[in-house]
Amino acid sequence: MDIIRIIELLALVTGVPYIILEVLQKNSMWYFGIATGLACAYSFAVQHLWSNAALMSVWGLYQWRKDAKALEKDSENAGATVHLGRLDGRIALWSAVAFVVGTAFLVWLLRVLDGSSTLLDSASAMMSVIATYWLARSIPYHWIIWIVTDIILVVMCFTQGQYWLTALYLAYVMAAAYGLYHWSRKGKYIN
Repeated sequence: MDIIRIIELLALVTGVPYIILEVLQKNSMWYFGIATGLACAYSFAVQHLWSNAALMSVWGLYQWRKDAKALEKDSENAGATVHLGRLDGRIALWSAVAFVVGTAFLVWLLRVLDGSSTLLDSASAMMSVIATYWLARSIPYHWIIWIVTDIILVVMCFTQGQYWLTALYLAYVMAAAYGLYHWSRKGKYIN
């Protein structure tokens, strides 16, 4: 087994606990997210999928700890295990603008860098940025973005021959669908 396949397998092994902990909204998910992100970054870089080569999760850990404390302090939230944030018009507008402008810029940049799958790579990278931002703010609709993004990444990884990552992103699609269900059932808005 070559180093690329070993790195892909590492992404799969760290990615599974990451998504489970994400669904359960546990702070430790961010550590697994960093490990998975680094493994995926290396694998994507080798395949010249540049946009998806760099996505980290540090701010989210801080935000979630702050929101968890707010959930614990509010006596009305008894029984709620997931803290939720609201999607306001300002966040939705800036997210849409960031997606369109960021995707266009990345498509141009990746074509200059002779990247592969430039449109899918760019769109999925920008969707990942937005979904991670929404995740850090506990906006439950991030799950919908992740479902679409992960389906794109399944196609992209499969066409590039990254079969371990294809399996990981298929698991992410299923976990995101469950995450949407779980968060809508167990969540309580804190802001």
